[in-house]
Amino acid sequence: MNRRRPNGRHTYALVHTLTAAWIVLALLPALSLVPAHASAASFMASWPYKANLLGAEQVVVVEAKSLRAQTGVLSLREKRPDGGWTVVLAGIPVALGKSGIAKMKEGDGRTPSGVYPLGEAFGTASKPKGLKLAYKQTTEQDYWVDDPTSADYNRWVAYAGNPDRKWHSYERLYQPLYKYAIVVRYNDDPIVPGRGSAIFLHLWRGGGKPTAGCIAMSEPNLLKLMAALDPARSPAIAIGLAG
Repeated sequence: MNRRRPNGRHTYALVHTLTAAWIVLALLPALSLVPAHASAASFMASWPYKANLLGAEQVVVVEAKSLRAQTGVLSLREKRPDGGWTVVLAGIPVALGKSGIAKMKEGDGRTPSGVYPLGEAFGTASKPKGLKLAYKQTTEQDYWVDDPTSADYNRWVAYAGNPDRKWHSYERLYQPLYKYAIVVRYNDDPIVPGRGSAIFLHLWRGGGKPTAGCIAMSEPNLLKLMAALDPARSPAIAIGLAG
């Protein structure tokens, strides 16, 4: 069998490529440390800018230690006349998605990262005294639709019929974890089918117990947060890596 001898130029190119690949592989352990630190620094530096774009003068800041973290720490910041931010509430433990943060699609078990406006409050209980946020008390006919094939996707719908005949998937808003809750306006301007839905601040099942993608906390802490929020200050939420 007549074998062709490798061309010298091709051999040099191959050796050069393999050497470059070896160098990259050798640097991977160091490179892998960069994104987490860079992302954390980026989040802490960027959320005030993004909040300003939204016109938000109150921001609920949720910090996670890693993209896979199932828990985090929440604080509330208020904008000062000089443009800086004052911490109003701090050190509130929260539960995050079972798969961490940085949501990509419906059902991935992640909490969204980024900065989003906060919507109205709701709950199975009556409106808390002194609450400034718009509040709606839910009934057994209230649903949040998470069926990407439905025109109702990522919307609150009141429906008296059988929900199983109307949607493939939905969230019942009349349930204990939603005794009190606040809507996070994720994926609503515009609504992108399959990107994720039904993201709320709500009661947790217990410390350290993750959610399906929401941000959850104890009832006393949630009520404290709700009481501090003022719709006149266009409250928003910022979720990302701790600095």
